[in-house]
Amino acid sequence: MSTAHQALRHLAVCSSILLSTLAPSALAADAATLATSTAPVAARTAWQETRHGKVVTDDYRWLQKKTDPAVIDYLNAENAYTAAVTAPIQPLADKVTAEIKGRMQEVDLSVPARQGNFYYYTRTEADKQYPLHCRRPVGANGAYDAQAAEEILLDQNQLAEGHKFFAVRAFSISPNEQLLAYTTDTTGFRQYELHVKDLKTGKLLGDTMPRVTSLAWAADNATLMLTQEDATTKRADRLFRLPLGGTPQQVYHEPVEQFAIHIGCTHDKRFFVLTSGSTDTSEVLLLPTNKPEGSFQSVLKREKGHRYVVEHRDGQLYILTNKEAKNFRVVSAPLSAPQPKHWKPVVSHNKDAVIQSIDVFQDYLVVMEKARALNRARIYDFAHKSWKTVQFDDPVYLATAAGTPEFNATQFRMSYQSPVTPPTVIDVSMQDGKRTVLKQQEIVGGFDGSRYTTQRLWVTARDGVRVPLWVVYKKGVKLDGSAPLLLYSYGSYGISTEATFSISRISLLERGVIYAQAHIRGGTDMGEAWHEDGMLMKKKNTFNDFIDSADYLVREKWTSPNRLIIQGGSAGGLLMGAVVNMRPDLFHAVHAAVPFVDVMNTMMDASLPLTTGEYLEWGDPNQKAAYDYMLSYSPYDNIARKNYPAMLVTTGLNDSQVMYWEPAKYVAKLRAYKTDSNPLLLKTNMGAGHGGASGRYNAIAENAFNMAWMLSQWGISE
Repeated sequence: MSTAHQALRHLAVCSSILLSTLAPSALAADAATLATSTAPVAARTAWQETRHGKVVTDDYRWLQKKTDPAVIDYLNAENAYTAAVTAPIQPLADKVTAEIKGRMQEVDLSVPARQGNFYYYTRTEADKQYPLHCRRPVGANGAYDAQAAEEILLDQNQLAEGHKFFAVRAFSISPNEQLLAYTTDTTGFRQYELHVKDLKTGKLLGDTMPRVTSLAWAADNATLMLTQEDATTKRADRLFRLPLGGTPQQVYHEPVEQFAIHIGCTHDKRFFVLTSGSTDTSEVLLLPTNKPEGSFQSVLKREKGHRYVVEHRDGQLYILTNKEAKNFRVVSAPLSAPQPKHWKPVVSHNKDAVIQSIDVFQDYLVVMEKARALNRARIYDFAHKSWKTVQFDDPVYLATAAGTPEFNATQFRMSYQSPVTPPTVIDVSMQDGKRTVLKQQEIVGGFDGSRYTTQRLWVTARDGVRVPLWVVYKKGVKLDGSAPLLLYSYGSYGISTEATFSISRISLLERGVIYAQAHIRGGTDMGEAWHEDGMLMKKKNTFNDFIDSADYLVREKWTSPNRLIIQGGSAGGLLMGAVVNMRPDLFHAVHAAVPFVDVMNTMMDASLPLTTGEYLEWGDPNQKAAYDYMLSYSPYDNIARKNYPAMLVTTGLNDSQVMYWEPAKYVAKLRAYKTDSNPLLLKTNMGAGHGGASGRYNAIAENAFNMAWMLSQWGISE
């Protein structure tokens, strides 16, 4: 162990107690004895690297060595300090936890979806952390028969026994409905292992494979196509053919570091679909599912900037393409001649609406679109050559495709929700547009959406662009600048900020908190150009939009700086770090979850998971211009000696997307530089990854703690 690392063991956790005198377990367990503790002070070490002719130092580089016991000691010390400082709010966290659990329907059943000869669904049981995956045979006239014998395919609670973390990713039934292929992660690092279960005997087959990212069945019920990620970079770059009982055979390797691959099937199950994609370019290769030994054939050769998706129906390909269509369009072409010269228009480009996805059925085509930050579905009837639109009248809402497995379906399943409407599953007749509500999420004790107000606001950003924003609050809240307000956003990767419903959010609304979300640039909320204007050399638009939204909320008396808390996670955590460096005076407190804050050290290290694939989103720092621009906003690199808001930073030791050391280093440096006495807390889940706790009750407790901390920052103690 280095001298610097040994010095860490003498890190002060209390005015009279040295870390070196306490075992890590004592630190973690005995937070009550640290009621008068001072914050941990991380050791500073000498690390240097020359980048573009300049020497760069990183005093906390040693925190990146996860296997060093001193690193774990430091994280435990931070956890102990956080536990001590937040001990007074634990009763409030427990109360919020009880409130959320009290609204939750603990015994519940998803809406069954037909696939072949069965209806598939998940259900939950009281006091169980994880769902059970089940099916029942199709009843008379094709209806769901609740009295038919239930078959439990997977009980995640049993599979999770003995693990701090558990998650299922892939879940795929073989064409003959007798085998189940699924993948599991037991660390939170998002590396999934393949399992194949014989549904007749309930036994697992011997076939397994590590780091599987996607899979698809061949028509022979005896062959799987699997994509596998690299053990170090976590890039899905290899496709394998796995004959059950045999040896995996590599079929394809993607050599370009910015591309990752995914395997699936067309909706009619006629073809395997191998997609290789980067941020701005994609290529699709097809292979008949009844010829798994064959070779994949490219539909349209890779062309820089061209992104496309392919579906199949009756010998015709339906191609969702951005070629000469920034917001995408849909064309058809013969399977045997998919080149652009053979394209026929199906859905034209619309500069005001981005096409997000297509679903092709035997008799219908469904196009999911987003316009002005709102979703809608458009349904095309092949026989009648007619369109119908499914949209909703609320000022803000989220309507999405909810999965319709059957290729010959006549009902299209959708999910609808809004900030004041619990998630609702709807079947839409593709023939006449009639809607049938199948289920609305039950809120135990009842929920009256009319007690709350939600509305759309528009903010004029500093460059004149109008940015959409939405708010929800309990009627009667005074809009005079005195209300506590929580502002959330994300703004990266083309991922939109959506107007969802939240059971946990009710606990904030009932205490008079206004909740707001800003549709800042970087997502596709307002189309593909919205993403492009918030990435690469325009990334600062994302941060400016957020600050301008916050300024607007203050100016219009929705809140005031001493009542404004902000929240964001992952790339949204980068947002948090950037805006508090830029305008620390504007925010009272911050919750940064799994934050991507050490931008330069991560992006300069191509050996780290996911780094090279990110060049097309953030920029390639090996290029001087991109390096300088990224350096100018990187939160870790721009920490300065000034006052900062109160901050709660949360992470997971096994995070594979944003390594735990980014928030750990950020907190260590911020604590050394900031000139205020506001709380700065780091809380690390030592048994989870990017998404936090996996079990539903554990996740509720984590969320409730974060909410209780924010409530305490507003001075709300009950």
